[in-house]
Amino acid sequence: MKRLLSIELQKIWMNKASRVLTLIYFILLSFIALIAAIKFDIGPFKFHLAEMGIFNFPFIWHFNTYVAAWLKFFLAIVIVSMMANEYSYGTLKQNLIDGLSKKEFILSKFLTVVLFALCSTVFVFVMSLILGLTFSSYTELDVIVMDLDYLLAFFIKLVGFFSFCLFLGILVKRSAFALGFLLAWSIFEGMMRAFLAFKVFPNSDTDLYIAQFFPLEAMSNLIVNPAPRLSVVQNIGKQIGIESDSVYNVDYLACFIVVIWTFLFIYFSYKLLKNRDL
Repeated sequence: MKRLLSIELQKIWMNKASRVLTLIYFILLSFIALIAAIKFDIGPFKFHLAEMGIFNFPFIWHFNTYVAAWLKFFLAIVIVSMMANEYSYGTLKQNLIDGLSKKEFILSKFLTVVLFALCSTVFVFVMSLILGLTFSSYTELDVIVMDLDYLLAFFIKLVGFFSFCLFLGILVKRSAFALGFLLAWSIFEGMMRAFLAFKVFPNSDTDLYIAQFFPLEAMSNLIVNPAPRLSVVQNIGKQIGIESDSVYNVDYLACFIVVIWTFLFIYFSYKLLKNRDL
């Protein structure tokens, strides 16, 4: 496994665009810390995000993983390009000629996906811990370790999403087309959700039950929008008569669904490569 992973990392590092995008991704992740510096004082109006509790334990695990998940598209480009370049530069054929089996080839790609997701998760964990210990009003150990399952959900979400990108890279062979397909699939899921909600099941929640099994929808359900959890948002809601009964815990059914999709993406990636005439 170490040999397979080292081959892939060398390919990525030797490609300037992939190297730059990877560095930009982790730099942007670190910019989450700059949110603490957002502060406006205009007369009696004072706005300081850090003082609104976004960096309080355990809320910080939810907030930071949600924000960081939006940046995954930078690495998605790297993952798609990683596969597309194999066809463009002929390295796939060369690897197979050199004795690498197709199963080992897919495994090397999947190991890279897992490594990217793991590094991202560890990075967010360390950054969140530092920010929390700096700004949180609650630093007791039992409070700090609450909601750490958001990191697990973040890891599963990245592995699932990057595996989908890997599958598209193998299916389409071109980076731009693969990313276009990803966008088209996202639109398709949105249209299907709307069709189920307004046409098939207009007076029930059955559409939500069905939609949760869509791949991108399941990934989205792993970490929901944390903004309504903020006390300031809840207080405003109460003042205008809006009570929220939303559930913000990690959805373990969504975790299971994403794991199944991840397996399917990798399996069909291997099947595509195995049956394709290179």
